[in-house]
Amino acid sequence: MKQTPAEPDATIVTRVTGGDTAAYALLMQRYEQKLLRYVVFLIHDEAAAADIVQETFIKAYQNLKGYKPAYKFSSWIYRIAHNETMNAVKRNRHQSGDDIDTLPELSYDPKTAEQLDLNILQVGVRECVTQLEPKYQEVIQLIYFEEMRYDEASEVLHVPTSTVGVWLKRAKDKLRAICEQKGTRHA
Repeated sequence: MKQTPAEPDATIVTRVTGGDTAAYALLMQRYEQKLLRYVVFLIHDEAAAADIVQETFIKAYQNLKGYKPAYKFSSWIYRIAHNETMNAVKRNRHQSGDDIDTLPELSYDPKTAEQLDLNILQVGVRECVTQLEPKYQEVIQLIYFEEMRYDEASEVLHVPTSTVGVWLKRAKDKLRAICEQKGTRHA
């Protein structure tokens, strides 16, 4: 089960679907922290995020034969994580009566910010990001913090690549206005 640093995800998937089920641990190691960072950003609940990531890996494993190598594995598994997160939000909405069109309240928490390892933006800007609409928060997270290309974010969000660009521009414009209003230095 030795992995070379350059072993592509698709190769590992082929090994797993070919019977080397232990190779799935390589994919888990590769994506666990990234997915956890992404889900924590969306829901700001570390314990719930850890559960969602585990559910993501279970669902991905169960559906691995349906993975199409024409697409990037990372986009595929991020989409599963996105869907699992939205399902958790829906379940919580039914329990609490909140509106499904809004994600949970995202208040600034230094521990969460440290865990997210968001070195790209200043702390004040991270606080400003939480004031954006959820779709704009998510596109900022995917493009800047998860370092995805537009086409990868498009696959995760299930929107056209051009929509990702439009959302990102709108998010940056709104973020700039929020930061200027708060007097926060922005990138």
